[in-house]
Amino acid sequence: MKTFEVAVIGGGLAGMIAAIALARGGRSVALVAPVAAKEDRRTTALMDQSIRFLDRLTLWEKLRPAAAPLTSMRIIDGTDRLLRAPTTTFRAVEVGLDAFGYNFPNKVLTEILEAAAAAEGNITRFPDMAESIGISAEAVSITLAGGETVTADFAVGADGRGSKLRETAAIDTRKWSYPQSAMVLNIAHSLPHQNISTEFHTKHGPFTQVPLPGNRSSLVWVQDPAEAAARMELPLAELGSLVEAQMQSMLGKVEVEEGVQVWPLSGMMAHRFGKGRIALIGEAAHVFPPIGAQGLNLSLRDIMALTDILCDRAELPVPADAGESFDRKRRADIMTRTASVDLLNRSLLSDFLPVQMLRAAGLHILSAIPPLRSIVMREGIEPGRGLRDIPGALREKLKRKKA
Repeated sequence: MKTFEVAVIGGGLAGMIAAIALARGGRSVALVAPVAAKEDRRTTALMDQSIRFLDRLTLWEKLRPAAAPLTSMRIIDGTDRLLRAPTTTFRAVEVGLDAFGYNFPNKVLTEILEAAAAAEGNITRFPDMAESIGISAEAVSITLAGGETVTADFAVGADGRGSKLRETAAIDTRKWSYPQSAMVLNIAHSLPHQNISTEFHTKHGPFTQVPLPGNRSSLVWVQDPAEAAARMELPLAELGSLVEAQMQSMLGKVEVEEGVQVWPLSGMMAHRFGKGRIALIGEAAHVFPPIGAQGLNLSLRDIMALTDILCDRAELPVPADAGESFDRKRRADIMTRTASVDLLNRSLLSDFLPVQMLRAAGLHILSAIPPLRSIVMREGIEPGRGLRDIPGALREKLKRKKA
């Protein structure tokens, strides 16, 4: 039996980042995670707060060459409904940033995290599945598929929406589904994207283009499940023509790359995010549609909070109530983000005129009132940042008036 201070179960992006962060925070970490069996062709957009966290972990320097900056975000109403919102553009320079964030190929992100975890002296990797888990008031015991047993003072569930740790801890979930599927693909295009991410709001959901290095972009196209299934059968050239038309040819000729995937859209939220000697992060705790680049950014905020709790005094034993502390610290952010993404997605699907009016009016107000737009942008990057920055913005405005 091998004993550690923390066991991280799950080797996805959230699991590996959590293991690295906790290890560099001074804890001995068991990473229970088989090596990924297949290549991940998806991409991930990380906002400024997440980038700064990766920089503190000394990972950003290695990631930067493979990343495309997101300097502007544009929303275009393509619903063809009676009341349409104006095109709204958010620019990073308005909030004093070079970029809102950066978009990475998951393959590169995974390779760099795997290398960092392998080189970290405080991490021991167990490339086996967790067969069974026992949770007591003193420790968490994990029996691996190969028969080995790992014991830890605290366990982190980063093992996805079917989390074994969550199930063992008897934490219930709330689940819901949407009448939508997300088509995920990468494209090459003849015109430069100029580091602008464009989101078309359609009656079936968002159609979001996010820049990659060079004349390439990643795309999440939320659509009717039957249409998504039919489009998956099309030749890539024909699918490229549909994508180009949907984008109003703003990036010129489009070529769809191999590896198109379709996922049914659903949501899930655990009733608790931690208790006693366990915590749930990433999709073990929360799942929602790929809208507004919230997914992994929310997971990284889970990891930041967990690192604060477990590593603030790493020379001391892990507190027996660390799970409760984590639950309290993360509840408001997770519930707010989940609700806002759900509301936006459902507003696009609704034919109810008052809902259309509210959505259109909201985007019109953001387009017309720069101070409010600035607050919303800062909140999107980092929860609480928009409200914290209001006093400073007011002081700056008063200074300009006096000058």
